[in-house]
Amino acid sequence: MQKEVWTEVKAEDFLQKYLPVAKHILCKKPEDVVKECKKFSFPLVLKLSAKNLVHKSDIGAVTVVKHPDELQMKLDILMAAAKKYKLILEGILVQEYIEGHQLIIGIKRDPTFGHCVMLGSGGIFVEMIKDVAFRVCPITDDDAQEMINELKGKRILEGYRGGIKANLGELRKILVKVSLLPKKVPKIDELDINPFILNSKTGKVVDARIVVG
Repeated sequence: MQKEVWTEVKAEDFLQKYLPVAKHILCKKPEDVVKECKKFSFPLVLKLSAKNLVHKSDIGAVTVVKHPDELQMKLDILMAAAKKYKLILEGILVQEYIEGHQLIIGIKRDPTFGHCVMLGSGGIFVEMIKDVAFRVCPITDDDAQEMINELKGKRILEGYRGGIKANLGELRKILVKVSLLPKKVPKIDELDINPFILNSKTGKVVDARIVVG
């Protein structure tokens, strides 16, 4: 059976049935972005959504708009990137801006153990840092805490040197919920939530990719 890759919009629309997902609207045309941005507060995030796009930050396909006066300029830059890299655009995603710690949460189907849940330090350096923990699905709250404890970046989540103290209770709940997804949707081969942004109050899915087969 051929595998199918769900783009960010499709993946997030699916995940919001089970997890907290950042508010977002997909605009088919650049002129629609200006209208839809009125439904958000600034700062906000603009992203290109395309089937042949994986690492948005590598090609300037994601940007933070801090003030309405920046909107058109940032939109023009995004559209220039879409043209330069010949992206097959689904549209431009308008998304709420969330501040906090960037984590990666995922699911991988292992040929020996079956579905496993992953937690790691996220963001653009995830492949370089490789600070991750794995457990076989499904997991308990205690398992989730053990995964957090295994991270080298745990002290940062705890508010190291006056930083944001993350809501680790919320993170445990999210990890347990993610670990239950393969039972609900067995066809999931891979799930990458990167980043999942966690602050002192809450955490939300900000970007996601799903492979089903």
